[in-house]
Amino acid sequence: MTQASYIFLAGASRGVGREIANYLTAQQLKVKALLRTEAAAAELEALGIQVVFGDALNVDDVEGAILADEAIDAVISTLGGLPNETNRPDYPGNKNLIDAAVKAGVKKFILVSSIGTGDSIGALSPQALAALKDILVEKDKAEQYLIASGLTYTIIRPGGLKSEPATGNGVLTEDPRIVGSIHRADVAQLVVQALNSDRANNKVLSAIDKNQLFGQLEFAEFSLD
Repeated sequence: MTQASYIFLAGASRGVGREIANYLTAQQLKVKALLRTEAAAAELEALGIQVVFGDALNVDDVEGAILADEAIDAVISTLGGLPNETNRPDYPGNKNLIDAAVKAGVKKFILVSSIGTGDSIGALSPQALAALKDILVEKDKAEQYLIASGLTYTIIRPGGLKSEPATGNGVLTEDPRIVGSIHRADVAQLVVQALNSDRANNKVLSAIDKNQLFGQLEFAEFSLD
């Protein structure tokens, strides 16, 4: 990605998105973040991030943010809802972002999804699938919409997320059978590395901590180098 244009980040207020914001700004990249509320705005602006307010579920808000004067090189979305929420952005919010990214001609779209989506459904236990079923259906629709969009994409599906500091043991794999835990900061590191990796283009990758696997399946790590 070039220094002159922006990385557009949706989901920067918390979780993996917030960790991604930290890593991007540490690399001196220009970041524009879409926020629904002012709660995280001051902290993000203190990092040098350009904040634009809007709701990903509103097409006009998304287009106004992405199709503005500044060139957007890439879009990173960590949008996702909680199981008890009714208006989850997992599919409709990401669909709006993808549509606007197509119009803007962005070079890459990175979608943070979840293990259990698509062909990785078999990696989850029946209990986890039952708890997450509705969300996973929405995430799968977002993944499929992105794949069909014509954009250069990377889909990263993390396992169970933890909020402890990065371990440096986060790895990617194309093997859909793999499941485990991973710290949010490690997911963010992998996302930012994928941003500048042509090897990650048009790939669907699971992200886990190699020391926090559930079960001991052998698997091939995916190298971004």
